[in-house]
Order: sequence, then C-alpha cells, then structure tokens
Amino acid sequence: MLVPFEVYVHVPFCARRCGYCDFNTYVAGPERHAAFVAHAIAEMELAAAELEGTPRASAQSVFFGGGTPTILPVEGLVELLEAVRRTFGVAPGGEVSAEANPDSVDAAYLEGLAAAGFTRVSFGMQSAVPWVLAALDRSHDPARLPDLVADARGAGLDVSVDLIYGTPGETLTDWEASVRAALDLGVDHVSAYALSLEEHTPMARRIRQGLLAPVDADEQAAKYVLADELFSSAGLGWYEISNWARPGHESMHNLGYWTGAEWWGIGPGAHSSLGARRFWNVKSPVAYADRLTGGASPVAGEETLDDAAVSLERIMLRSRTSQGLDLDDLSVEGRRTVPGLIADGLAQQRTGTANAKFVDGIVLTQRGRLLADLVTRTLAGW
Repeated sequence: MLVPFEVYVHVPFCARRCGYCDFNTYVAGPERHAAFVAHAIAEMELAAAELEGTPRASAQSVFFGGGTPTILPVEGLVELLEAVRRTFGVAPGGEVSAEANPDSVDAAYLEGLAAAGFTRVSFGMQSAVPWVLAALDRSHDPARLPDLVADARGAGLDVSVDLIYGTPGETLTDWEASVRAALDLGVDHVSAYALSLEEHTPMARRIRQGLLAPVDADEQAAKYVLADELFSSAGLGWYEISNWARPGHESMHNLGYWTGAEWWGIGPGAHSSLGARRFWNVKSPVAYADRLTGGASPVAGEETLDDAAVSLERIMLRSRTSQGLDLDDLSVEGRRTVPGLIADGLAQQRTGTANAKFVDGIVLTQRGRLLADLVTRTLAGW
C-alpha cells in the first residue's frame, strides 16, 4: 500500500510584514512574483525527475501557503497548480487549498480559483476586533469577511478561517467576539492558534521594551477552553489541537502531516518529508532563484531520522489528533505511563474499542490538549 503523498507550495511574499510573524516571508514587487512562479515550476520538474521510478501515489492534497499566496495574480496560482498536476499528479477528488488575506481577493479571483480546480480557501481572519487587528499589523477590514465567505461558497469552494488568540491586551470578551463572528460566517472549518512570538520579531521587541503587555499563558489557556466549547456547541468538533471542523470538512492536507503522509515542499525555505528523510530549501528567494536558474537543486540541508526520532515524531504528531495514538506506537516504558495520564485527566481511552477493558489507543482530553508537550514528554519517556 502506497504512503499518502502531499505537495506544499510556499509563496514567500506579503504586501507587508506583520509584527508577530516569524515565517519566511518578504515584501517584493510584481516582477519578483512572476519570476517565483517560473522558479517554483523548475523545482517541481527537478523533484519529479528525482522521484521518477519510485512507487508513489499522486498527491492527495495540494496546499498553497505563505506568505500570502493570493498576492500572486490568479493566473499565477493556476499555472502553479497545473504544474503540480503535470509533475506530481493530483488524485481524483484531491483537496487543493489556498491561504488568502481577505484584502487580496475578490469574487472574480475566487471564481478563478474554483474554475482551475481549487477546492478550498482559508481566510486569514485572525480577529474580528479592529484594534486587535491593528496590534497584529493586519490590514484587512473584518467587515469584508461575510461577503468574501459568501463569494467563496458561491464559487463552490469550501471555506475555513484562521484565528489568533493571545494578542497583548486582548480580553476574553474580545476573543469571544472573534470566535462568535467566525461562527456567524457559517464556515465549516476554523483554525485557532495561540500567539507565539520569536525573540527577533517586532512585537516581541515591543514587549521587552515595556510597550506591550507580555503574553499570558493562563489567559491563552482560558481562551482555548472558551473557543473549544463554543466551536463544539456550534457543531465543529476538534480533530487536531488547533483545528475544528464539521464532520467531513477536516483539512485533508493538515491531517496528512499529523498522521504520517509524505510531502514535498516547493519554494524558498520549504521543508519536505520522504520516509525518514527530511530536507529543506534555502530560505532566501534570491538564492533560491539563483540555484534553479543554474539548474541546481535548492535543497540547503537534509537529515535521516533514526528509529528513535521517527518514534518521537509519531508520538508528538498523532497524539495531537482526535484519532489519537495507538499504544503499539509506544515503547514498553511509554505504555506504562498511560494509566497515570488517564488518572490525571490528561488522556482517555479511545472510543470504539471492542473490549472496554482493553486499551488499544488513547486520545487527549481538553486538559491534555492544553498540556500536550508534557504528555508527549511523558509518553516518550523523557
């Protein structure tokens, strides 16, 4: 049986850099955008040549992330998707997603995506509260979201929104307003991420200078609990710690990362995973372009995981999902920790076991999700 395969395309450009962002993104003009499309296609062709003769399924999903993929004209994204089909193949019924900044698309753009075979769009909503958006350096008007969601649905696209909680100064009331606004959109999928700041980001510097309040972990936990309860009450169940969906609307691409799919990442700084091999591209778009123009691979480094690292990765990723973790994935020592985790309310027996006295897998409780790193360390025997 072939291992599921996915393709990720990293579009490294934004109209502006947000103060909290640590992603590999850059501000550049249209000529750089057009050149990127050509270089990304060249990388796909090199990848296809490397994979030639290797038994592999067509991509079950394709995800265009960034950056802001929709900073490209719709023709650019369509050209990239056609190249994915030509080089990797896309399975019938495969999921094709694009992240979108709400101020970078309109109805015509969304219709163009759908006509080309995109199936899903994920809007970077982040918050419904204007001052929170301003603190995050987001430029879009939250009042546009209802019309954009309606336009996307009208084009036949599945719709998700991304939210961020924990912005300095954001109250629980602010966060509740954003969650309820997202639910009022009628979307079938929501991702909600706790704000995490790297030391070199502008927002982190402002916190160190005393210009912003520090991020409060306890407040973030309270916001997670509130969101989980509101999403669940609205019929969106959690299927990964930071993701909720109505049944049948889970992100196939995201699930692939957490459940052992292989993937090839295209673009500057993109990472790839094939078996135990992990490799990553040069981060600079200029260096990326130079290598591909010269016919060379953009890969900057790689490693092959040993059995222990593969096991740890499996525990860390699969325990984050509502599918849970098989006890067979654990060492003898790891299995011995399971009764304690259940007794402490961090995990529960996976439902559907034929013999209720026999635990073949566990799923994190809500409390366990809040302490997922602790659970991983415990199961790994750290």
